[in-house]
Amino acid sequence: MQTKVKTMKMLLGGEWTDAQDTFEVRNPQNNELIALVPQASKEDMLAAIEKADQTYEKMKSWPTHERIKVLNNVVDYMRQHKEEFAQIIASEGSKTITEARGEVKRATQTIQISAEEARRINGETINFDQNEGSEDRVGYYYRFPVGVIGAITPFNDPLNLVAHKIGPAIASGNAIVLKPASVTPLSALKLAEAFVEAGLPEGLLSVIPGPGKEIGDTLVTHSAIQMVTFTGGSEAGERITQIAGAKKVSMELGSNSPVIVLKDADMDDAVSSCVSGSFSAAGQNCIGVQRIYVEKEIYSTFLDSVVDLSSQLNVGDKMDESTDVGPMINEREAIRVENWVEQAVEEGAVIAVGGKRDGAYYSPTVLTNVPSHARISQEEIFGPVVIIESVDDLNEAVEKANNVNYGLQAGVFTNNIQKAFHTIKHMNVGGIMINDSSDYRIDEMPFGGTKNSGIGREGVRYAIESMTEQKVVCFKLKM
Repeated sequence: MQTKVKTMKMLLGGEWTDAQDTFEVRNPQNNELIALVPQASKEDMLAAIEKADQTYEKMKSWPTHERIKVLNNVVDYMRQHKEEFAQIIASEGSKTITEARGEVKRATQTIQISAEEARRINGETINFDQNEGSEDRVGYYYRFPVGVIGAITPFNDPLNLVAHKIGPAIASGNAIVLKPASVTPLSALKLAEAFVEAGLPEGLLSVIPGPGKEIGDTLVTHSAIQMVTFTGGSEAGERITQIAGAKKVSMELGSNSPVIVLKDADMDDAVSSCVSGSFSAAGQNCIGVQRIYVEKEIYSTFLDSVVDLSSQLNVGDKMDESTDVGPMINEREAIRVENWVEQAVEEGAVIAVGGKRDGAYYSPTVLTNVPSHARISQEEIFGPVVIIESVDDLNEAVEKANNVNYGLQAGVFTNNIQKAFHTIKHMNVGGIMINDSSDYRIDEMPFGGTKNSGIGREGVRYAIESMTEQKVVCFKLKM
């Protein structure tokens, strides 16, 4: 049965609007057309920014209790329509229906946390009398919203990563203009619908889909945009920093996440966690496991176990609840992963399992003997491929784990507390998971990385901090 093609509108300044042109959204599993979406122009983006700026100026004193009410209403809407959200995620992206339902749950929690954190945007008193001659002064600082925020989101978590931009922005009293990934705009538009139904004042939110080069550059460079928050690839992130100008920038970029497995680890736990962390969402996950360093005493056993479990994963129909791994976002990306693997093999790598492509599908793949200089060792594969390597000891593992220009998250499996703290101290990453793979996150924790993995931190509370400024107030008293 052919899916009915939906004709969408974009949310521009609080109004559902068409554009002169449209673009297609297709299901990567079968290339079936599922929606026609407005292809916004530069003029559309300019109109959205202008409306956001005007609305923010009128609503600088928007009460906290009203922000909380709107966000709680969004949570209620998401819970009432959770299966519809999941179906959208699974149809436009790579996730299986089971993974999509998990993302809806997390995104709902992200908005709920935003409502809770809205009431905790506090300042503190300052002891001005610590300075000689200031005994007659008292004061404090408080946080105020930056103004209009420009947000750009990727395809791999098309709902929750959007929630991580919009939720904190609204909680802290900002206006926000969001450009979603062109391959997965439907989830963002559905979340925008939730905010409209929740009673968000018109103009505080716009979701403007379209080509990044045209409308993305307009969003990033506009003088009314006081902050840019971006999640995506490192190259795009570097370009944004070059053109954004004098404004705040927060970025969650790529990674090449390492996991260390020591000989005293719980083998079954390490194997299952690493396989899940490597291949969930078809490996299109910024904290997915890409490199595993295993102490030589257990290397063969660990490798055999990972290969065995990986070969049992069910690759197939995203909408089938028994499916473990769906397609990549499109065939072009699957071909790219195929080429990277073939290049590694030419340089000496061995395919222990997988290495096969069928359209947009790429089978879960385990590589060994990969040279450290190979592209797949140094860059972010963003696909269902993991490298497993033997090491002599923890020091060698840490050294190799750090030997890339990324540092988002890492994992280490050990039952030795001293070795755990050694990795905590010496791993150059933004987060380290002990007895978990790198692929673990809750939406309230500070999330971000070092080196080429980003600037600043997400996680609702920490995003709110970056989306607000501190204002100092000082009273001189007559005493």
